[in-house]
Amino acid sequence: MKNILLILLMFTPAITTAQKMMNLQECLEMGLEKNYDLRITRNEERRAGNNVTLGNAGFLPEVTLNSGYALRNSSSDQYPADGGDALQTRNAGTGTLDAGIQLNWSLFEGFRVQTNYKRLQELQTIGELNSRLAVEDFIANLTAEYYNYVQQQIRLGNLKYAVSLSRERLRIVEARYQVGSLSRLDLQQARVYFNADSSLLIQQYETLHRSRIRLNELMGSDVEQHFLAADSTITFDEKLSRNMLFDAALQHNTLLLLTEKNKTLSELEQKNLQSRNYPYLRLNTGYGFTHYDYSSGTLDRQRNWGPNVGVTLGYTLFDGFNRIREQKNARISIQNRELEIEKNRLALESDFANMWLSYQNNLELTKLEIESLRNAELNYEIAMERYKIGDLSGLELREAQNSLLEAEQRLLSAQYNTKLFEISLLQISGKVAAYLNKKTSPN
Repeated sequence: MKNILLILLMFTPAITTAQKMMNLQECLEMGLEKNYDLRITRNEERRAGNNVTLGNAGFLPEVTLNSGYALRNSSSDQYPADGGDALQTRNAGTGTLDAGIQLNWSLFEGFRVQTNYKRLQELQTIGELNSRLAVEDFIANLTAEYYNYVQQQIRLGNLKYAVSLSRERLRIVEARYQVGSLSRLDLQQARVYFNADSSLLIQQYETLHRSRIRLNELMGSDVEQHFLAADSTITFDEKLSRNMLFDAALQHNTLLLLTEKNKTLSELEQKNLQSRNYPYLRLNTGYGFTHYDYSSGTLDRQRNWGPNVGVTLGYTLFDGFNRIREQKNARISIQNRELEIEKNRLALESDFANMWLSYQNNLELTKLEIESLRNAELNYEIAMERYKIGDLSGLELREAQNSLLEAEQRLLSAQYNTKLFEISLLQISGKVAAYLNKKTSPN
């Protein structure tokens, strides 16, 4: 028994030395600021926002500045048509210096530019929705893990209580064994039960430790940070409105909104392809300067400069029917996006119905387990009194103790499962951010 107590004392400081208490809101606020996945998603959202510019869409012209210098060395032989002497030139050098500025501007391309700008705006919105989805997933995951941590803390307390009951029973048996009223078999049996309960307690410390590490990971903090959950019970809302949550799910579910945005992108892609049905008009203008240096001939140097301007009007008459094929495929893509919306909406309705049924069942199960726990507590109290006066065997007392521990665990599981389905219902309806504010009603 002393060895078991020593082992328990070795495990206890790792958990109980923590003095910091954190509630769910504090965990969420820390995680929203430091979680690495969220920070990466926000950076992706910023990139999408940076892409929404007139220049990226093609509204603005392209202006280039270029200059260069070329040196040419050549030799030539020229023979007059009248048969005179040939004119020979050897190693004649010509230096050419060019400089200019050029502007190219697509004035009209069948509304392609306008469509591109709308597409960039939609991609920005999709980036915002992806960030929203990541935040919702994070809040749901961290809230679930937080209440798992609360559950493990409560279970740790239950197992500590079970060990204390076994220790008290062992004390009674040892005292009776000393006076000869109980056999050595009774003593050994009491020690076995005490060791078994102590083993479960040691394992529970490890389970609690793993849950705390997972919480620290989600919050983006040091995994060795020690803290205790401020909540000592698992609370949930028993009055969620099915109709309000279902309507909110159809209107605000992030995955459904993303599917609808994908359809919008397909429609814009179709408009982009249809722009090829129109002619295009492009403006080209610039200003150039050219300087020549001659080492032979009648001129020593020459300079040319001045502006240039031109427009290009064109139309693609035939491209191997590629334009027709691509536009047909674009229409099929739109139809697929519409089917995906209907499919996801049906899946959403199915998921909601299953979650609501499980939520209601676990509410009823929780009420039942509360009553079962009261009965188990009363049953153990009666069993212990009878055991103290010798009117109950050790096996029967152990059965009453196990029934109490199992009732506690069943109630804890029912409460935690109810909380999980509450989280899922709020997440699917776009209201999971209510956990950021304890006073905010999920309804």
